[in-house]
Amino acid sequence: MTTHLVVLGSINLDHTVVVDHWPSPGETVLAATLATSIGGKGANQAVAAARAGVRPVLLAAVGPDAGPAVEELQLRGVDLSHLQHSTAPTGIALITVGPDGENSIVVAQGANALLDDVAVAQHVRELDPDILIAQLEVPVATVLAAARIARRFVLNYSPALAVPSELLELADPLIVNETEAAQLSATPRSLVVTLGALGARFVDSDGEGVIHAPSVDVVDTAGAGDAFAGTLAAALVGGASLGDAVAAGVAAGTAAVQSLGAQPAIP
Repeated sequence: MTTHLVVLGSINLDHTVVVDHWPSPGETVLAATLATSIGGKGANQAVAAARAGVRPVLLAAVGPDAGPAVEELQLRGVDLSHLQHSTAPTGIALITVGPDGENSIVVAQGANALLDDVAVAQHVRELDPDILIAQLEVPVATVLAAARIARRFVLNYSPALAVPSELLELADPLIVNETEAAQLSATPRSLVVTLGALGARFVDSDGEGVIHAPSVDVVDTAGAGDAFAGTLAAALVGGASLGDAVAAGVAAGTAAVQSLGAQPAIP
């Protein structure tokens, strides 16, 4: 069986507050509302890929409290037929959005931390995807086990944890930000460096380039990187060059920062 795109990653229940200023240590800041939504880098990237026209299989782990999340992801076009169910609670992300649209996020991993490497590797063998994309909100050992099997592996190196150099070297492309790019000691097969509001640059065996992002009013940056990565992976599935895939990702990331939450509302 051949699957076009597999996303390996996290599913979180997001709790987002918007504040008019960032709290100092020990300070209590009041927020008018609490928004709850579905997030997690794996879920966000799978949704972005689905919006780009590719139905992804999401390899993830959830707890017994994940019913609404599962239903919403299915509505958004994500295949959850290989979901791992755990007795641990589904992951939770606590997100604070400041007046400039920037955010700070704390994640309680929950079931994400228990995503099994043996089971995931078996799923990847069975699905045999054209592209496997992963992030690091699930165990590094699980990501590495899948990457070793995948025909083409895309790694969104976020959060930036200590990982074996082999994992970075397998990436095609490796997606990092500017700070992470400056600290790389391994050489991936191709590289994409996100530049925030400026866009992204890329380099592979065919050359290099920069895709500039347009200037827009930023509401919330949460999920913008995931929209970028998921859309990029979907474009690669469609046969796009890395440069064209980066351009598609920049457009998706730009759209994402103009609304609150890691995933846009269902039309």
